[in-house]
Amino acid sequence: MPNPTIVLVHGAWADASSWSPVASLLRGHGFSVLAPPNLLRGVHTDGPYLASFLAQRTTGPVVLVGHSYGGVVITNAATAGGDVRALVYVNAFIPDEGETVFSILGGSGSAIAVADPTTVFDIAGYPGAPEGDADVYLKAETVHSAFAQDLAEADRWLVAEGQRPITLGANATPSGPPAWKTLPSWAVVGTEDRVIPPDTQRRMAERAGATITDVAGSHVSMLSHPKVAFDTIVAAASTVVAD
Repeated sequence: MPNPTIVLVHGAWADASSWSPVASLLRGHGFSVLAPPNLLRGVHTDGPYLASFLAQRTTGPVVLVGHSYGGVVITNAATAGGDVRALVYVNAFIPDEGETVFSILGGSGSAIAVADPTTVFDIAGYPGAPEGDADVYLKAETVHSAFAQDLAEADRWLVAEGQRPITLGANATPSGPPAWKTLPSWAVVGTEDRVIPPDTQRRMAERAGATITDVAGSHVSMLSHPKVAFDTIVAAASTVVAD
């Protein structure tokens, strides 16, 4: 069986370029790679969008990879489009049915789960927003201190300047039936992650029965330690090839 296609799904405050170092490694080892846009509007929009992408843009087996909020999206899309055989979560949310990003982070000690959100976020309205919804951006100082603290300063500034916002509503939308209940899963846990604390990541990964790899990295460990994410994806892909 040929190598599966690797589909890399970015999270909030990022775009597909956040996967560039990992994608380069995968491509160099003969994998076909796709990194679609994540709309960051809410799982009821983002999940079907990804499922439609998988159905139309992939053929054959797929390893579906998600970072951060991308983990919510792959959890909801994996069984609805394409031939997804394995899930890989990198510093990601791995929600069960009914959970939200806010409910997972509440009480976790996350640097962004604070009493006054305006201390870590810039919040801006957007055209056509439902009542009470808004776009959420990370303040530059949040990027530097809590989101990407192990990147070089110039790279941290690129993250801060080029971030794509996620809506408040996306963080409050309950997740649906989880694909990890029927698909094998792997997880990379960033032990220096200040957005999704490592204990929270590990609890979710263990609940999903995932094969867990720790990395001494920030929330964006796929940028600071791309080889760890690459090795984990290859491990997942090898089980697909062996089927």
